[in-house]
Amino acid sequence: MPANQARATRGRVVMLVDNDVRGDSRVQKEARSMAAAGWEVFLLGERRDSPLETWMIGDAEVRLVPMNDALNSTPALWRRSLLRPLAYPIGRESGYRLELIKARHAELTTRFALLNAKRREGGSAAAHAAGKAALLPVRVTHKALSLWTRFRAGETRRMRQFRRDGTKVLNRAQVKFWQTAMGDRAWRRLDPSLWQWELAFRKSIDKLQPDIIHANDFRMLGVGARAKIRARAKGRNTKLVWDAHEYAPGLVPKYHHRWLPAITAHEAEFAPYADAVVTVSPSLADLLQQEHGLATRPDVVMNAPVQAPAADESAAAVPDLRTDCGIGPDVPLLAYVGGITPVRGVDIIIDALPLLPEVHVALVSVHPNGKNPLVDKLVERAVAAGVADRVHALPYVPHWQVSDYLRPADAAVSPLHHLPNHEIALSNKFFEYSHARLPLITSDIRTMAEMVRSTGQGEVFKAEDLDDFVRVVRLVLADPDKYRAAYDKDDLLLSWTWEAQAAVLDRVYTELMPATAAVTEPVVEAAEAATTTESLPQAAR
Repeated sequence: MPANQARATRGRVVMLVDNDVRGDSRVQKEARSMAAAGWEVFLLGERRDSPLETWMIGDAEVRLVPMNDALNSTPALWRRSLLRPLAYPIGRESGYRLELIKARHAELTTRFALLNAKRREGGSAAAHAAGKAALLPVRVTHKALSLWTRFRAGETRRMRQFRRDGTKVLNRAQVKFWQTAMGDRAWRRLDPSLWQWELAFRKSIDKLQPDIIHANDFRMLGVGARAKIRARAKGRNTKLVWDAHEYAPGLVPKYHHRWLPAITAHEAEFAPYADAVVTVSPSLADLLQQEHGLATRPDVVMNAPVQAPAADESAAAVPDLRTDCGIGPDVPLLAYVGGITPVRGVDIIIDALPLLPEVHVALVSVHPNGKNPLVDKLVERAVAAGVADRVHALPYVPHWQVSDYLRPADAAVSPLHHLPNHEIALSNKFFEYSHARLPLITSDIRTMAEMVRSTGQGEVFKAEDLDDFVRVVRLVLADPDKYRAAYDKDDLLLSWTWEAQAAVLDRVYTELMPATAAVTEPVVEAAEAATTTESLPQAAR
């Protein structure tokens, strides 16, 4: 359709997400499916450099807006401390001073080497002794400066560690003060970096004049709420949908001790502005309703895979998992897909392999950007255990290929540790494993374990218990067809498709705008320097 030709739509939706879209299969599927359902969809993501970048996902337009991250430097963490007055200011000075000491040491070593070389080449002993004596003050000065610099650098390190430690009484008192003084507005003092998404996105949202703002997760909730307020001030009845991917109070604290109190306060302040709330699991829906006093329980839109990929998605052939691992069809193969962090428990798979001598594992976890330090550490662990030849680290595949790619495996593993958000999760990988019709080996985190036990699609082991994990793997591999048969019962997989979930999201939109008049397609105002691509790059997961 020509750019200047209007088409009728059901309403204009601006989706907001705090990432670059490429690695977020949920927002990709939301954008594509809602555009296919007749909504005019713009998906705004972030990039940390300019210029604006745009591409299409089906009929939805993605725009990555440049974002300045200068607010990531929290003043409370780098101010001088009365408790450690000799510390360097937190920043580059400490590192600079330490490197300068190393440079001076290198200079002194060279000067001594030159004296020794002249002596070995026939120089007089007297000249050699005189040269060493001349360097004595330099050595003494260097030693004193080295001790002083290292002491001050150590004070800087200890000050930084203290300020990031939320168990310290002084730090807790500071957080408590701002919570008492400002209530839910305390995030402005605790973590001003939350403003950077507002500053990056606000103009783009206002220019698009959306009928519905779909804010993904806690950071974008505030951005969407403020955009809704501005729209109301101009007489537009813009609706806000909050898509809660995680339970904020249950997140593992990041960055500094103020971060978690800040994001929970931020979420609490702006949750009342949501006209509708959707989330990823029934357990999380119950928690959100209780936490924020919501009048109605959030609708559940699960992270299920697509049943039928779009034409532009299905063009590429699905690679063969066993070929990529270099193994034949009769080799026992476990599969894991997704990120690797300590709390995801993937170490237990490596540790179990010496006790499972025939078993291989495929880790579909290698990020396409080539930076995979945690994967590399896991491979090093495998080398130390003598099982590196049975561990296959493989790159991510697009989200619509994951289930087909995993299907040749014998079983799939989800070894999550016990954390609040893990207890309530039905993750992407749970549904991807299910659509691959793989027996599922899961740790005993509450929601996923209950589902596996109720369906009979796998077995549950005690989280972080190596012996129990090995027991369950042996049990599943002894009769995998027993567990695969669970997927044939009661059309189980039909309800676990993205198409079914998209229908829920479409209903949420429709209830917010039951009688919306058709709007016209806007002229796309991409910046002159915008980079446009034909389709979404390969998705990281």
